[in-house]
Amino acid sequence: MNPGEQTITNDEMLAAEYNSEYLGVTHFQLMETVGARMADRIAEKTRGKTNPRIHVIAGPGKNGGDGFAAARHLASQGYKVRVTLVGRISDVQDEAAKHQLDAILQMTDSIQFESLPDSSQLRPIDADIILDAVLGYGIKGELRQPLLGAVRIINRSRGYKIGLDLPSGLDSDTGEPHGEAVKADLTISLHKIKQGLVKGTQYAGETISLPIGIPPEAEAYAGPGDFKILWKPRPPTAHKGDYGRLLIIGGSENFTGAPAFSALAATKCGTDLVYVASPAKTAETIASYSPDLITVKLPGDHLNPRALPELAKWTTTVDAIVLGPGIGLHEETVDAVKKLITEAGEQNKPMVLDADALKIFGRNRRRLKGPAVLTPHQGEFAQVLQRKISPDTQLRQEAARQLATETGATVVLKANVDIIADTNRLRLNKTGNPYMTVGGTGDILTGIIGAFLSQKADPFRAAVAGAFLNGLAGDMLMKEKGPTVTPLALVDHIPRAIKYCADGPPFPPIQG
Repeated sequence: MNPGEQTITNDEMLAAEYNSEYLGVTHFQLMETVGARMADRIAEKTRGKTNPRIHVIAGPGKNGGDGFAAARHLASQGYKVRVTLVGRISDVQDEAAKHQLDAILQMTDSIQFESLPDSSQLRPIDADIILDAVLGYGIKGELRQPLLGAVRIINRSRGYKIGLDLPSGLDSDTGEPHGEAVKADLTISLHKIKQGLVKGTQYAGETISLPIGIPPEAEAYAGPGDFKILWKPRPPTAHKGDYGRLLIIGGSENFTGAPAFSALAATKCGTDLVYVASPAKTAETIASYSPDLITVKLPGDHLNPRALPELAKWTTTVDAIVLGPGIGLHEETVDAVKKLITEAGEQNKPMVLDADALKIFGRNRRRLKGPAVLTPHQGEFAQVLQRKISPDTQLRQEAARQLATETGATVVLKANVDIIADTNRLRLNKTGNPYMTVGGTGDILTGIIGAFLSQKADPFRAAVAGAFLNGLAGDMLMKEKGPTVTPLALVDHIPRAIKYCADGPPFPPIQG
């Protein structure tokens, strides 16, 4: 691995591949590129050898599909290749891998193929090159047969061992083996170096990265993959509260819709319990919007310090807090907001600061103690940063980074192209449309991000996924209903946007 070379986590790689599909670069296309470039690297390793013996040992998953593709490309260059599938042909379920397997099954002159479903059938290999394509990234739990047997056979075999993406059995994040792992001489990591290879050098051997055609935009811009890595399947044993308790503090004598929109959006994102804390009369109005909303009635017509003891009962028990929608700028509200921000930091409670709470925070900007997301539009951003903002895209990105660095928060600068930044990461988001300038759509974004925070998401990932999902719901709404967006209609389209991301490729076009 070259000094300074970027590494990538399991989730980041999954999101990049998923987002590539969204951009029109299919998994099959990536697999084809892997096969061609792996074949070229193997050919380099065998240069000068007469009739080198190359043996590909493949699992039934996507990593095996990459191995099948490499075998085909090697055969096209004149090499004799042997392929062992650890499992039955029917075990290969991934469509791209099946396509690659079907091709090599027809190549009986140039590829010697065998399928061995029982690990006891495996024998040590004697070859010049052994390509380990049994398992890639994302594996869970201890290895079981027959894949465990394949790992053991590779380690007992004679030949130069190349790990395709990862040595089989090595965790792509921790670098620890899942019981056992292949000890490779060389690991060729696809796209970028997997984080676990830096930690598991005793298994990885020499490590290099291999570009495979993932578009830079798949990582620069938010996509369905950024939502997918946050959306975890729920076990049958799940209980109420396991998937988030969110408190939204907002509303005043003049504004009732904003906190309601945030809360409704959070409920659509699967948050188990969403509470809206508002002045008593405001809370009554909010409760009338939907029986889905649970309200907490606070004293007075606007948020004030007298409400803090009541709020303390809730802030200590919830998983995340949204502060600001419709909260107003009354002098008493300013004092209460400052204290709530301080208390949330002391409790290390994840928080979203939006709307008037952002303006209050901007008057006395400081480094936040706990995890936080700031969601300003351009005007609020200028107020918080306390200077004019250049229309130049690059300068705006630098300004977002500056605010994130100064505050320790994740910043979502809302615009036609959203900028999401924390202290060391930056992403852009292009979903959404000009009809989403209507009031309330920003409150919905705030609720979505709050929902993800309550479900234990990293603030930056919550903000990236939230920006994409909110804009996607708006694009779906406009495509279905025409050039008009209302907050409640947008809320109703959140589940459709979630399904679009969760169902995965192929991704039908939304705009146009």
